[in-house]
Amino acid sequence: MSGTTIPSVVPADTLPPDVERYDVIVVGFGIAGGCAALEAARAGARTLILERAAVHGGTTCMAGGHFYLGGGTAVQRATGHEDTPDDMYAYLVATSRDPEHDKIRAYCDGSVEHFEWLEALGFEFERSYYPHKAVIQPGTEGLMYTGNEKVHPYRDLARPAPRGHKVPVPGDTEGARIVVDLLRDRCAEAGVEVRYETGATNLVLDGEGRVRGVAWRRFEETGVLAADAVVIAAGGFVMNADMVAAHTPALGSKLFTLGSTYDDGLGIRLGASAGAELKHMDQPFITAPFYPPSSLVKGVIVNKDGQRFVAEDSYHSRTSYHVMHQRDATAYLIADSAHMGERGMPLAKLVDGFDTIEEIETALDLPAGSLVATMARYDEHAARGEDPDFGKHPDWLAPQTEGPWGVYSLALGEALYAGFTLGGIATTLDGQARRPDGTVIEGLYAAGACASNIAQDGAGYCSGTQLGEGSFFGRRAGRHAAVRRGAAVG
Repeated sequence: MSGTTIPSVVPADTLPPDVERYDVIVVGFGIAGGCAALEAARAGARTLILERAAVHGGTTCMAGGHFYLGGGTAVQRATGHEDTPDDMYAYLVATSRDPEHDKIRAYCDGSVEHFEWLEALGFEFERSYYPHKAVIQPGTEGLMYTGNEKVHPYRDLARPAPRGHKVPVPGDTEGARIVVDLLRDRCAEAGVEVRYETGATNLVLDGEGRVRGVAWRRFEETGVLAADAVVIAAGGFVMNADMVAAHTPALGSKLFTLGSTYDDGLGIRLGASAGAELKHMDQPFITAPFYPPSSLVKGVIVNKDGQRFVAEDSYHSRTSYHVMHQRDATAYLIADSAHMGERGMPLAKLVDGFDTIEEIETALDLPAGSLVATMARYDEHAARGEDPDFGKHPDWLAPQTEGPWGVYSLALGEALYAGFTLGGIATTLDGQARRPDGTVIEGLYAAGACASNIAQDGAGYCSGTQLGEGSFFGRRAGRHAAVRRGAAVG
């Protein structure tokens, strides 16, 4: 089912007497669905996963493998980085668009235990630290900064600590596959049943609005299943052009979409069919990283007025968020010869090299004198290790005075932007789907990219949040669904 159509619901009183029954049905076998199913089965529930693809993994398999974890994990301790749940909590609250305090508190307080649970699946995060600016560690280093912890004003609100825990797989894509492969094995050991190439098409509701099962399709075959609880973990909607146009038009044709075939929003629309509230649907994650090389972070980013508008040491999605809010979604990165690059090339577009700042103004059609004044002010303060305008960290301050100067375009349509959706079904701390009035939809849960939890917009996003919260809240949803299954009787 494509477009923005909300699926119809199947009345529970139409189910046949001999319908097959499960305690918990999980829709989708990515990180969130796998964790939900495993915890449900370990809690004693007869559990089934319905997966539309022919294999497990979903969009999780595309991820590099960052988990945002903290509070004093074994990797943090081994690499000499102090962190507490309170510091982690203060940071996430400060960077959240609309913080759900109970979820953030639970996530931070339970982060060390969750770290240990993940490793118990059968792998170990390397006890090592990557100190440079990068999108993701190039090797197997287990820890790096993946957010704005050291960026003004957040470094003054909470003690900074690196929390980007990467699985021990080199490179920047597909690292998370190791985790979902282990989840597949642990689910099999726990007795979870899986039906591949089988997708949920509709929810089954009784007269009181409680979810009682799902309708499904496998090629031309269709049917229904009864369940005491259904956990929707079916991904976001970045691959659904109609939903993107309706909710996040910025994720248009000029961007590379990060998602799998089945990130079509069906799980979100299933939730809506039962009356669930949808939150933050207009907030995408959009980014065009201009580093590595990390030396470029010491450069200056300006808009079409020749003015700075963001601290250049921000996490790349925060920088991109602010670029998208500039006139014509256009910005330029300017760096001198001493900082143009240590190695490699960024994902931004090289405009050209220039012998003077005045030449840059003319070439970019900036207001006369604007960039000259901006660069002079930046260089003056950078020489003293200060940035009174945006609070850029001293580690990334350096005068840009050694010509010639290089200019990169960070404009949408020229730099390589990529993105995915963040909005989804409103849920409780334990993953129960909520209606707009705050009441819960009995028997319905959501987790992962189709649920709204901690990741709410690109400005506050930390790499690793999706895998971190998907697995953490997936576990909570699975446990709660298993425990609450007795409430379905009647």
